[in-house]
Amino acid sequence: MLTLSKTQQILIGVALAALIIVTRGHHFASINSLPSASLAVFFLAGLYLRPAIMFPALLALCTGLDLYSVYFQGVSNFCVTPAYGFLLPAYGTMWLAGRWFAKHYSFSTKAILPLVGSATVAGALSELFSSGGFYFFGGRYPDPTIAEFGARLLKYAPRQFENIGFWLAVAAVVHITFALANGLSRAKA
Repeated sequence: MLTLSKTQQILIGVALAALIIVTRGHHFASINSLPSASLAVFFLAGLYLRPAIMFPALLALCTGLDLYSVYFQGVSNFCVTPAYGFLLPAYGTMWLAGRWFAKHYSFSTKAILPLVGSATVAGALSELFSSGGFYFFGGRYPDPTIAEFGARLLKYAPRQFENIGFWLAVAAVVHITFALANGLSRAKA
């Protein structure tokens, strides 16, 4: 099981919030060439951050950034529909998968399969919630069908998996680096 000090969790929480700020949509701090980190951040928050308040705090951050973008930056409100609420179960799925993986974590190669498996299953469910919610309940498509949704899913889901995989790979490199550095500093003591 993964256990971190309160200070470590605060630092990770700040880093995850900053990652959302610089990768989410088109607002004042957006870096357009970076893929969206939102889904991966919720997984990582579930993994690293114990206080449950972090889930609604990250939801509020995402919502605040989206609303700021639409109302103050002139970004299109195309995605802000009644289906926006489907982001709650989409992000919740990623958060819970991170929580599950935290209980199965070990600093070994044995952790790779549970990590990849939990991120893949959660990513697929999350995509079904967010894209399915938008497609069927967003009011943007007059006659939604399962067949058309399947085609749209095949078109857009790979990009979401790329984004999740990219940010989880970055997080893995950072995690391994800190774990190894911590092990070396303990060995010298």
